[in-house]
Amino acid sequence: MNKLILTTAAFALTAGMSFADTVRMGTEGAYEPYNYINDDGELDGFEKHLGDELCKRAGLTCEWVINDWDTIIPNLVSGNYDTIIAGMSITDERDEVIDFTDPYTQPDPSAYMALSADVNLDGAVIAAQTNTIQSGFVAASGGTLVEFATADETVAAVRSGEADAVLADRNYLLPIADADAGLVLLAQQEMIGGGVGMGIRESDGELRAKFNTAIQSMKADGSLNALIAEWGVGEKF
Repeated sequence: MNKLILTTAAFALTAGMSFADTVRMGTEGAYEPYNYINDDGELDGFEKHLGDELCKRAGLTCEWVINDWDTIIPNLVSGNYDTIIAGMSITDERDEVIDFTDPYTQPDPSAYMALSADVNLDGAVIAAQTNTIQSGFVAASGGTLVEFATADETVAAVRSGEADAVLADRNYLLPIADADAGLVLLAQQEMIGGGVGMGIRESDGELRAKFNTAIQSMKADGSLNALIAEWGVGEKF
């Protein structure tokens, strides 16, 4: 998921983790198909399956931690978990606060979804999830932005008429539009942000290297592309 955290400069971690301990994988659990809670109340999605396989290949014992999006970087830096694997785009601004692994998805276009294909985006009220690259894009463009804590709330704002359109990852919006005849994806798209990678504390270079090796092995044997195709999260490598 293409996301943007504005600042976490006040947080610092004084020591890296010990690889004898369990690696805690932080995710949002609210951004299908990347990560979400399924009907059985369990974490599911592309990143859950990817993360489990990466931990296996890296020889690590891992457990999952659910965290709200708006505090996901501060809680990584402060040590509440050891990685972020939550549809987070690699950006220069985030890279000033944390490190990233190699990307495990290609850059994903952002799309607009509205109640009608005739919506004029010039002067429109655009909903976006707070602290995302989409909210940053709308704000920087001078558009009228309304922000919400969760992606679901941005879609609800369009349905209720509070916003004229929502801007989010196309791969997030596409199944929603397919399932609801009252919502349409607009033709205009925006290319913002880079590929998606795992967030790692700057002090945990060894952990970053382990996951990079695992990511590269999945790229090499085609298993990463198979997962990308299975979950419909973007272009293959």
